[in-house]
Amino acid sequence: MTHAFLSSVARRVALRPRRSTVSVFAAAAVSTTASAACASAVRVRRPLAPRAAAWLVVCAAFGAGAALPLAAHARIKATHPSVNVTTVLPQSVMVGLQRARVPLSSISVVVEKVGDRTPLLALNAGKPMMPASTMKLVTTYAGLSILGPDYRWRTSAYADGSLDGNGVLHGNLYIQGTGDPKLVPEELIDLVQKIHKAGINGIDGALVLDKRYFDPSTRDLPPFDDDATAPYNVGPDPLLYAFKALSFTVTPSPDGKVAIDVLPALAQLQIDNQMRAVNGPCRGDSASVSPTVTPQPNGTVVASFTGDYSLRCDARTVNVAVLDHSAFFAGGFLALWQQTGGTFQGATREGAVPAGAKLVATHQGPVLSDIVRDINKFSNNTMARNLFLTIGATEERPPATAAKSARAIQEFLLRDSINMQYLTLENGSGLSRDEHVTALALADLLQRANASPVAQVFVESLPIAGVDGTMRNRLANQGAGGNAHIKTGTLRDVRAIAGYVASADGNSYVVVSLINDPHSEAARAAHDALLEWVYQGPSQGFTKIADPVEEPRARPRKNPHKRGAH
Repeated sequence: MTHAFLSSVARRVALRPRRSTVSVFAAAAVSTTASAACASAVRVRRPLAPRAAAWLVVCAAFGAGAALPLAAHARIKATHPSVNVTTVLPQSVMVGLQRARVPLSSISVVVEKVGDRTPLLALNAGKPMMPASTMKLVTTYAGLSILGPDYRWRTSAYADGSLDGNGVLHGNLYIQGTGDPKLVPEELIDLVQKIHKAGINGIDGALVLDKRYFDPSTRDLPPFDDDATAPYNVGPDPLLYAFKALSFTVTPSPDGKVAIDVLPALAQLQIDNQMRAVNGPCRGDSASVSPTVTPQPNGTVVASFTGDYSLRCDARTVNVAVLDHSAFFAGGFLALWQQTGGTFQGATREGAVPAGAKLVATHQGPVLSDIVRDINKFSNNTMARNLFLTIGATEERPPATAAKSARAIQEFLLRDSINMQYLTLENGSGLSRDEHVTALALADLLQRANASPVAQVFVESLPIAGVDGTMRNRLANQGAGGNAHIKTGTLRDVRAIAGYVASADGNSYVVVSLINDPHSEAARAAHDALLEWVYQGPSQGFTKIADPVEEPRARPRKNPHKRGAH
């Protein structure tokens, strides 16, 4: 059987699943004595003696004294009765964790050969963890499987009124959205041009936005870390335009002026440029690059730039989320409308398309396979959240809610024989403290995805180590560079990796590691060491130390009503 992962890494070899008796870590309740030993062992900050390392292994399996769910343990015990030896983490990974001051109780790891769900390495594997953006793997795999790789969002225009001989619509123009995650200027201009081709050149009425596809409860949510201007905090919307973010580029010139360019254009946006280009060293000038954006009583929005900017500084771009979704979309649409010769003197508002309105134009967005690539390569939270809600709207009818989407994804995973007992979904992007999943569950999903009809699209959407996306600057000069497709995840106190590694020994592996710890930010080296160790061939690097209880493995019962991808 040729696995999809191999096709994205030069199709090294055809792998055949085979069972293995390699080891996994223990996962059962520990005694008071063991708990005390754990507490002592995880405080060690120097190279470990073999016995201390053994205690750390046991602590890791138990979460430093916290037992894994007994039900999960029972399921795994029944699944892998032959597994009877444990191993320590690779030395390079242990060194990275020690330097970052991350105890083994804070990390969850699973390594498996592609096509074989018996873990080669499992550490705290059944413990629910915050996954950060590796949660996007759940959303994108479910989206590809439920909607299909060729799914396209539609944004439509309706006219309600009469059209005179000069092409002026005496009535309202309605724009109805369904959550296109990539409705950027290059896409929205298609809808504008189609409206013109329908004979409409002016609007003598209102521009009305129909946003009923998503429930109002999905809007105006508090920003994740209270930074409302951060583009990664932009929430979902049926008429999401250009990620609701403005990109300002500041460029100094020798004549003392500073040019300021902005994308996308908004009809109501005005720039107040009081910056000066000056001589002297470039010291960052970051404060000058960031504008103050102020809505005015007349409906305009002013972006003010002040201060000095060194000629030695290169052009710099800053991205700022501004306005609400409706004002941002209306401003973007009207800017394109006026640039193409359209006229408009009315107001903008939200409302439903009336029953008698005439469909005049429809824009189809990029195919879902392209959207998933952007979501995973660049870890785009806003696009992931729009996809998440779209799944709920299509499976349970609009308006979409977070509850509908979570339920639809859970039901799909059950049909697909993936056990996600401890999965908690809030928005599907991982930008949450309430989303949880286990490393074992993510490993199961990666195994299933790699053998699914959407395997190639899914695997190729993941960042390639040392090449692109969020992994472009990692492992570039090591063996894993170019040989690992890895989704990353980072939040405060969370660092995660999950994906596939094609190793030097001709095999391919599923790798998942989740760290939840105040020092997680410093643990990137440990994750890179894990990926490089897998690339070198994990079967060469184990140290056997004991015969403990086996790590739990959740194995779902097959659903007799399982439905294939469509």
